[in-house]
Amino acid sequence: MSDTDEPAQPPPAGHAPEPNPISPRKLRRVGVVVASIALAIAATGIVVRQIKAREVASWTYQQAIPSVSIVLPKRGEFGTQLVLPGNVEAWYQAPIYARVSGYLKKWYFDYGAAVKKGDVLAVIDTPDLDAQYAAAKASLNASRARVNVWMAQMQFAKTTYARWRDSPKGVVSVQETQSKKADFESAVAHYDAAVANVKSDEGVVDRLQALERFKYIVAPFNGIVTARNTDIGDLINAGSGAGGGSAPQLFSIADIHKMRVFVQVPQAMSGQIAPGMTADLHLPQYPDRTFKAVVATTARAINSTSRTLLVELHADNPRGLLEPGTYTEVHFDLPPNPNVLTIPTTALVFRESALQVAVVGPDGRAELKQITLGRNLGNTAQVLKGLSIEDRVINDPPDSLVNGEVVRIANPLAAVGQLAANPHAGL
Repeated sequence: MSDTDEPAQPPPAGHAPEPNPISPRKLRRVGVVVASIALAIAATGIVVRQIKAREVASWTYQQAIPSVSIVLPKRGEFGTQLVLPGNVEAWYQAPIYARVSGYLKKWYFDYGAAVKKGDVLAVIDTPDLDAQYAAAKASLNASRARVNVWMAQMQFAKTTYARWRDSPKGVVSVQETQSKKADFESAVAHYDAAVANVKSDEGVVDRLQALERFKYIVAPFNGIVTARNTDIGDLINAGSGAGGGSAPQLFSIADIHKMRVFVQVPQAMSGQIAPGMTADLHLPQYPDRTFKAVVATTARAINSTSRTLLVELHADNPRGLLEPGTYTEVHFDLPPNPNVLTIPTTALVFRESALQVAVVGPDGRAELKQITLGRNLGNTAQVLKGLSIEDRVINDPPDSLVNGEVVRIANPLAAVGQLAANPHAGL
């Protein structure tokens, strides 16, 4: 300890020690630290707010992107079924009219009776015809008798003329010879006329004899009686009512061993109908049964009024269940068309301009495509043009969807599964 240093004196009792004064440098350091902390807190808050704002903006943008489900078009690998109304007709159908007039004497077969070719259906009593036939036969007999008379005269005139012609000169005169010749030629002419009259009378007799056979109404082929429009004692007029006359139809016969089915096929489907195709017949009276038919031929011409093609099918009818005049539904199994695609009908977009579908492009944006629609099959529809197998079709698109709008696929795995189940579809 130096002489100049004095020992520190404790403070007097009852007095607190005075604090050491803070230097200005320390105060500046503290201020800088506090300001730095404040700036850091402010900067952190700004950054957090910006991040939150971006997250909100991103969330809002994501929420604004419509979420869509996609389906993949399918090729027409399975044939579709075409159902059309048809008419069942008999293999042969013949209305029976009378060829002679008279009164119905007897009928032998009623409705639904099975008949064979040549069976007598009814007999007509024809007194007028019988009288004409008897008179014609009598006239024929008289003509034949005159032929015999003129034949004898012709033979006599021939021999007489031969004697005069072959006599020695001077025995008979030339004038007498010419007279005998004229007598012979006259006899020949009368004989030829008599022969002609016989042929004429034979023609009349043959005609009336043929009409006599028409007194018996016979079945033209094996079949069933589908109509009987006469009864015993009815006045029968010869002829046919089909030409505008008043002659009634007596019977109607139908051959039903095989049936013809006629269908009008719309022009759009006519190209898919060909001879040899099979079809199923569904009749209202047999709801649990199906009858088979085969396309036999077509009219090969489109009806200009209905724009349809007349198609004829043949169906065997061994049990007679198919009846003439029956209405039937004809179910055609059309062959598949690989150029036709099918999509759900819920994917169709109906706009004022045209029928469209929405697809998702490679850039994730919606694209509206105009299509040509084929048949509406209920839950699905055929697309003929405007769509490819690779398109990802939006199912049930929102009404507000516009061309080029960004969309989000909600079911990418379902589309992949659909592709695996249907190799003919594409992503």
